[in-house]
Amino acid sequence: MTRHLRSILALILLAASSHAQTPKTYIGFDRNLYPGDAALPALRRHFDFTSFWLTNPPGATHNTWTGKRATLAGQGFGFLVLANGRTESQIKSAHSTPAELGKKDATAAAASAQREGFPPHTLIFLDQEEGGRLTAEQSGYLFAWTETLAASGFRPGAYVSGQPVPDGPGQTITTAQDIQGQVAARHLHPIALWVYQDTCPPSNGCAFTPPPLASSGTPTAEVWQYAQSPRRRANTAACAKTYAPDNNCYAPDPALGNLILDLNVAATPDPSSGR
Repeated sequence: MTRHLRSILALILLAASSHAQTPKTYIGFDRNLYPGDAALPALRRHFDFTSFWLTNPPGATHNTWTGKRATLAGQGFGFLVLANGRTESQIKSAHSTPAELGKKDATAAAASAQREGFPPHTLIFLDQEEGGRLTAEQSGYLFAWTETLAASGFRPGAYVSGQPVPDGPGQTITTAQDIQGQVAARHLHPIALWVYQDTCPPSNGCAFTPPPLASSGTPTAEVWQYAQSPRRRANTAACAKTYAPDNNCYAPDPALGNLILDLNVAATPDPSSGR
C-alpha cells in the first residue's frame, strides 16, 4: 500500500471514528395546551417527540391532551408523558400526609396512563417545578409518588431543576443531584430525570439545533429542557436574541403561527417509550 493510500485510509477511519463518538440526539417540544390536530404534520417536520399530560397541567382546570395519544402516535411522535405534582405549599395544606398524597396522585396518574392506552413500563415524569434541595414535605410526597408508580407497572421519572443553587458556604446543589443522592442512600427504585436548565451556556436558547444532551450538567439526565417560554431573563441574557421580542420561543414554521413551545433534547425519539 502506498503512503498516499495509507493517508487516505487513515483520514477515512478518523472521520468514521469521530462520527461514531458523537451520540445522535433528538429534539422535542412540550407545552401545557394541546397544539391541535391541524398543527401536527408541521410540528412533526421539526420535532421527534412531544409532551403528553395525564393530568391537568399546572394552573389549568382541564386537560386538552386527553384522548390524543393515538392521534399523536399516528403522526410518528414519541412521547414525554407527565403528571402534575404538588407544590410545597399545596403539600403542607393538604388534609393528608405527604406520603398519602403522593400515593394517591401516583395511583391517579397510572390509571390515566392506562385509560390513554400507554403500554406497561411507560416512563411517567412527575412535574416538580420548585428547585433546590427538597424539603421534608417535598421528599415525602415525591418518593411516595415514585415508589407507588413503580409498583403499578409503569416506570417513575421526575421533571426537576438541573440549575445549581447555593447550598451552604461555597456549595451548590441541583434538585436532580438531591434526588439521585436520596435514591441511592434509601435504596429506592431508580428515577429517570428530565431536567430543566435554560442558562446560556450550556443552553443555546430558542434554537432548533439542540445542544448535546451531555452538556446539561446532569450526566444521567434522560431529557434536557434547554429552552422555556417565556424565557427567564436572568438565565438567558447571553442568548436573548434567539427568543422572540416578547421573550417566548415559537415553533419554527410560519404555518404554525404563534405556537409557543418549550424545547427539549433526548438520546431517543421516544423518551417515555410510550408508543
